Amino acid sequence: MTYKFDTVALVGQVGNLRRVVNPPVDVCVSPTIAGCQPARRIPSCPTPNTAMLTAAAILSLALSGCSREPVNAAANVAPATKVESVPDRNVVTVTNPERFAVAQAVARHESDQILANGVVAADVSRSYAVNSLSSGRVVEVRARLGDDVQKGQLLLTMTSPDMSQAFADYQKFKAGAALAKTQVERAQLLYSHGAAPQKDLELAEDTHNKANIDTLTAEERIRLLGGDPQHVSSLLEIHAPVSGTITEQNVTSAAGVKSLDNSPNLFTIADLSNVWIVCDVYENDLGRVHLGDRAEIELNAYPDRRLAGRVTNISKLLDPNTRSAKVRIELPNEAGILRPNMFATIHFVSRGTETRTVIPSSAVLRLQDRDWVFVKLSDQRFRRTEVQAGPVNADKTQQILGGLRPGDQVVTTALLFDREVQKSTEQ
Repeated sequence: MTYKFDTVALVGQVGNLRRVVNPPVDVCVSPTIAGCQPARRIPSCPTPNTAMLTAAAILSLALSGCSREPVNAAANVAPATKVESVPDRNVVTVTNPERFAVAQAVARHESDQILANGVVAADVSRSYAVNSLSSGRVVEVRARLGDDVQKGQLLLTMTSPDMSQAFADYQKFKAGAALAKTQVERAQLLYSHGAAPQKDLELAEDTHNKANIDTLTAEERIRLLGGDPQHVSSLLEIHAPVSGTITEQNVTSAAGVKSLDNSPNLFTIADLSNVWIVCDVYENDLGRVHLGDRAEIELNAYPDRRLAGRVTNISKLLDPNTRSAKVRIELPNEAGILRPNMFATIHFVSRGTETRTVIPSSAVLRLQDRDWVFVKLSDQRFRRTEVQAGPVNADKTQQILGGLRPGDQVVTTALLFDREVQKSTEQ
């Protein structure tokens, strides 16, 4: 530490010293000035001489005005810092924990699974379009969307100018064929008696053959249009080509039916005894899906049932927008519960197994895009722990990929437990 003093003040202090020390007293000024201690009396000390006062003595005299009380070094020390512990917000205390059941996390050999969303679709190879080869106007519709129909069942009737023209041509050609037949018989009779040359007979036979061809062509055209040559009518009947369910209807009563190349399908009939599950698998997961892999399908309409199927097709094309490929699974639908456009969740099960921690799926709480479980610490204390949740198994258990160890006890009803914790916090 550096001290600065006024020269005049120091000289004044020395003069005072000479006046005070009269008569002479043996005084020795200690060079140690810590705490501004007063000069001590030393009998053997020589008579002071102001000329011999050292700078240390002058400094000691200059500080003689300081307090004579002893300095307390502890008074200048800062008070000790008090550390207060902040309670862990993830640790909660429940007054009546017996209301909530707990389960122990176990380690099991589980197959790796990939989740995907898909829809139920009709088998394309079992779907049939119903069209009319002629234009006209609908008179009556006998079937509706969603109806089950049998092969040959009448779907609708319509008036058809094309059918009327086909019947007219058929009758005309049929009459011409009858006339040609009569002419052939006459030519044969005349030729047999030598009354007609052979060329007349050949000409009559050729005319008869052409008339028969025209008649057969007109008859076939009536059948192609959906009519019956034996029942002349301008009404055209549309029948179901196969048995199945009507999955599409684009016609109503009194509606006009355009020509085949300009009109949509009147009906679409699908055989739903076998259906497809079509889903999108992202590019990052395509390497984990293979043909023949087992797949478990969970329907939103039947959450308690899981259907088993196999991967039958993986598309070679990737959607540039979603970066995913179409994967198809074929399923039998004998019970008829699978309906087109149903939403489904597909669990692709890989062939290998891994050891993973498994807990009840109800013990996992999804909160703020993260998964949590409540681990029991003591009788009334629980810790909310973040985990990395994996796929849900068919037995309503869920795989935990990280954050939990086998042997930990977790609350099985995480949602109800969280609500109870929120209520106790508000109170």
